[in-house]
Amino acid sequence: MLGGQRSPKMLAMLSLHHTSNLSPNQCGSNQVQIIDAPLPLVWSLIRRFDHPQGYKQFIRSCNILAGDGGVGSVREVVVMSGMPAGVSMERLDKLDDDQHVMKFSMIGGDHRLLNYRSTITLHEEEGEGYEGKTVAIESYVVDIPAGSSGDDTCSFANTIVSCNLSSLARISKQMFCKINTN
Repeated sequence: MLGGQRSPKMLAMLSLHHTSNLSPNQCGSNQVQIIDAPLPLVWSLIRRFDHPQGYKQFIRSCNILAGDGGVGSVREVVVMSGMPAGVSMERLDKLDDDQHVMKFSMIGGDHRLLNYRSTITLHEEEGEGYEGKTVAIESYVVDIPAGSSGDDTCSFANTIVSCNLSSLARISKQMFCKINTN
């Protein structure tokens, strides 16, 4: 996506993992982040269902309530003060280490993101400008709360996703630079 173009590989990833049939009371979106770090390093942060605060800056703590951190596990995420939520209960729905796909659902909590389902995928692009970079795509589907609009709901969710992806890019690059200077 250098220069705003979506490559055939990116379009395939979007088609395969990031398309949803939305009902009239739902909205969804996807965002793409180019990360200046190799895929295995970025994946090592994403795949830690038990430690989302490793890159998500609005999370204070995370506790696994059920499971071993693998598919079907349930976590309780405590959000930083000042956010319009305190706690989120989330279930890991898919974790594919070969295809670099993670899916989770919010199944409870004191937030407005009802029936929120997230998919994040990572892949490497080929070609000039992509050497050593990872492409992260995150998409979601969420119910539109009563009294809110789809635009408002997506705007709120997009802001959180964008901040998380930016933080992932920054932390991954810092880790990669630290590895390469040692």
